[in-house]
Amino acid sequence: MKHNYLVIYEQAEDGSVSAYAPELQPGAVASSGKDYEEARRMIAEAISLYLEEMQNSQQPVTPSPVRYELLEIAS
Repeated sequence: MKHNYLVIYEQAEDGSVSAYAPELQPGAVASSGKDYEEARRMIAEAISLYLEEMQNSQQPVTPSPVRYELLEIAS
């Protein structure tokens, strides 16, 4: 079964990128990389491992209740 989760990316001054999934037990799923692509790969792996652990410990894995979109606002 596939689920979608919100991931937030933040670029640091040195160009590295941090990523976290705020819906998944705050602080439990976070990662970083030297760039966006690496951060994306790392957070995807972290989320997969987190969900696998949830299943192994027989905790429910539920789809995200969050609805999100990116709004572009002219200024």
